[in-house]
Amino acid sequence: MTTELHAPGSAPTLEMVAALAGVSRSTVSRVVNDSPKVTPEALAAVRAAIDQLGYVPNRAARSLASRRTQAIALVIPENTAKFFADPYFASVIQGAAMRLSATDYTLTLLIASETDPEKTRRYLQAGNVDGALILSHHSDDRSYVALSRTMPVVFGGRPARHDDGPDPVYVDVDNSSAARAVTELLIHGGRKRIATVAGPGDMTAGLDRLEGWRAALTEAGLPTDLVEHGDFTPASGAVAMERLLARGEPFDGLFAASAQMADGALSVLRDRGLEVPRDVGVVTFDDDYFAQRATPPLTTVDQEEGEVGRTMAELLLRLIDGEEVPRVTMMPTALVRRASE
Repeated sequence: MTTELHAPGSAPTLEMVAALAGVSRSTVSRVVNDSPKVTPEALAAVRAAIDQLGYVPNRAARSLASRRTQAIALVIPENTAKFFADPYFASVIQGAAMRLSATDYTLTLLIASETDPEKTRRYLQAGNVDGALILSHHSDDRSYVALSRTMPVVFGGRPARHDDGPDPVYVDVDNSSAARAVTELLIHGGRKRIATVAGPGDMTAGLDRLEGWRAALTEAGLPTDLVEHGDFTPASGAVAMERLLARGEPFDGLFAASAQMADGALSVLRDRGLEVPRDVGVVTFDDDYFAQRATPPLTTVDQEEGEVGRTMAELLLRLIDGEEVPRVTMMPTALVRRASE
């Protein structure tokens, strides 16, 4: 599915930044070159003007006009521990790398700084790369949406909207419909009280999967009150399951919004003497090793992460070449049925 087209536009000038910030041209130049000889007040005013105008520093513009760096950044706005533990990232990166292997581009992995998120954006704007792929976007990562208006950027997953500007280019799956379909398997199997371990509320994937679960239960006339949230990690799935059980309200089905959270939930169910699927039918999202090696193996949604990465890279290459591309590319999903329902 596609929507309106997008191509990067021309960048504002240094003089426009200076006028908006109420400072001299030389002050703006010192700020973009990270000079320490700028007052905190001027620094704040210039950075605000750069954000508002979407200004790209001249050194980046000159680099892009005269030659390409032949480098593409893949940005992960997550902490290091979560990145290395999540097989989703590895699959998407592999897909992107395989597409770029047939080109002269190198793929640079950037794990965004937890203490200074702006450092990553400054690096990207400084002309070090020709474009960026952004994965695991959170609603408070505003700078990356703004960045997409000044350089070629493709997001993995729909970014949350922050203003009335144009939507960035992104590749996604229909998380809501897929979550609804996998939840309906539990309903059709006769489950009447279906809980969910939902994803984080600051990520569109988490919100959409919760919406799909709720839509399936509402359509069937079943209650939608058994909700606890996690952050897509096994530990958070275990904590969420502990909270569900602590409520003292019986349930015979569970949709976990990621296979990692399902893994954590299963460990708690086992500790409590509950058997899957005899006592609780479990379905989830992502066909990774957490789903495949679970006991029993889990019915899940396969979103073909490698193909998502390949498509992201393809769209970014076209953007870098100045082509118009679809703002939205929706990838297919498939239900994988196993013994956990």
